[in-house]
Amino acid sequence: MKALARYFKEDGEKWGLVGLLHDGDYEKTRETPEKHTLMMALWLKKAGVTDKEILSAILSHNYAHTGQNPPKNKLEWSLFCCDELTGFIVAVALVRPDKKLSSVSVESVLKKWDEKSFAAGVKREQIKECEGRLGIALPDFIDIALKAMQGISDDLGL
Repeated sequence: MKALARYFKEDGEKWGLVGLLHDGDYEKTRETPEKHTLMMALWLKKAGVTDKEILSAILSHNYAHTGQNPPKNKLEWSLFCCDELTGFIVAVALVRPDKKLSSVSVESVLKKWDEKSFAAGVKREQIKECEGRLGIALPDFIDIALKAMQGISDDLGL
């Protein structure tokens, strides 16, 4: 998310915070997906967070289950598209012999893209929204995310 903020010349700290917190309630809401993000937003409000942009972005992440807060701006669409992509990139890394992000390229991600049985749970259509919603071609979007993930590969254990 910070890399996308840089791309759009937006607030990297805010975007990074949204990226970090958006799934913060997942362990508690795994069995009740309609509550996912609602609990996180409540926790943040109780902790004194009043930034409407942060709260709205987190809530928009689970629009598919809540029916509330559809993504409406670059921050929210970036989170929507990027969330599925990071998981896909991790899956590509894990099938590499060394299981390292450094071995992954945009080409290797795109090679796996059309294999529907590979990372079958990843919503590719959600990632592909980057083109229409953010004006970023899919290979470029993958490149932004991949380079960002490679930059923190030690933190990710990959």
